[in-house]
Amino acid sequence: MKNCILNCKCLAMAAITAALSTTTVLGQAPNRPAQPPRVVSPEISADRQVAFRIYAPKAEVVQLGGSGDILGTGFGQSTPLTKLTNGVWEVTVGPLAPGAYRYNFNVDGLAVIDPRNPATSESNENTWSLVYVPGADFMDTKDVPHGAISEITYWSATLKRFRRLHVYTPPGYETSATRYPVFYLLHGAFDSDDSWSTVGRAGFILDNLIAAGKAKPMVVVMPHGHTGPFRFGMGFTDEFEREFVADIMPQMEKRYRVLTDRAHRAMAGLSMGGAHTLNLGIPNLERFAYLGVYSSGIFGITGGGPGGSPQGPSFAERHQAVLENAKLKEGLKLFWFATGKDDFLVETTRATVEMFKKHQFNVIYRETDGAHTWDKWREYLNEFAPMLFQ
Repeated sequence: MKNCILNCKCLAMAAITAALSTTTVLGQAPNRPAQPPRVVSPEISADRQVAFRIYAPKAEVVQLGGSGDILGTGFGQSTPLTKLTNGVWEVTVGPLAPGAYRYNFNVDGLAVIDPRNPATSESNENTWSLVYVPGADFMDTKDVPHGAISEITYWSATLKRFRRLHVYTPPGYETSATRYPVFYLLHGAFDSDDSWSTVGRAGFILDNLIAAGKAKPMVVVMPHGHTGPFRFGMGFTDEFEREFVADIMPQMEKRYRVLTDRAHRAMAGLSMGGAHTLNLGIPNLERFAYLGVYSSGIFGITGGGPGGSPQGPSFAERHQAVLENAKLKEGLKLFWFATGKDDFLVETTRATVEMFKKHQFNVIYRETDGAHTWDKWREYLNEFAPMLFQ
């Protein structure tokens, strides 16, 4: 009887061993699906060509979308990917100029971020995948002391809800008792408070400037300039501008060790943020010694462009007392504009600059090459920040 039991156990063990051996030979456990191919995306080559890939074996059409500069096409355009035999779709673009680029995939009509890339950048109503192509000394990640960028949740009494903004603190902020100047940096239409610190590379630009001794250490507040879905039309910025004065400035200047006199406050913004800068900075000119306007101006001043023609009194009429106040102008240490020659708002900038010059403001205007794109706004920040608080 005992021999029978032992023989049965031996036969059973032999059967299991044979099954395992078969599994080993086949290379996979029974009923386990084959593993998909390993996908690397994005992949940047030495000559700044960038390959984008996505595994979508059942898809019929896959396209790469993103900012026009990544594709060499206009805004809203896309380029097709090619399907390989292993179910991976692929396209290579470039060579790309050094910089940060937003992109996504469109898979059979569905927009998706790159599942193999954890880097993202937010706009007002979307999330984008983000790729950085190195090679620009002023914004590359370098072996220098780095500041910190924090996401801050705050209560907006103006809007009766919680809101978010981003704050850059310079290297050494956490361990010092120093009070720093404060710079309010505003984004453009369709973007968000996340944009300047991701696609805008603001933290790296400031780190590099401070490390080189070109810019003063400063706290940079990057608020969310939208209070809902973006819309064209006059007055679309009003809610944010009320919130900025009533909630954002008081809370940030209480929470952070910043100097709150006029000589240590600055504000700048791109596109819509440039309009915010004018709409906030001029009526509150006693609070700001530095104003920067990137690719923007007074919307509607030319009778066209974003916002259309102004309704009611003009900007100059609404702010006549400030525009004619010589003492306020004396305390404005820097009033700086920059716009690209191919920017669709260049005429708006030119008309705005002329209006301020007519009122005896000391305006500096840089008309550069380029259009309404992030590669110019990063350059403008790099040029503007060293002029602050000197």
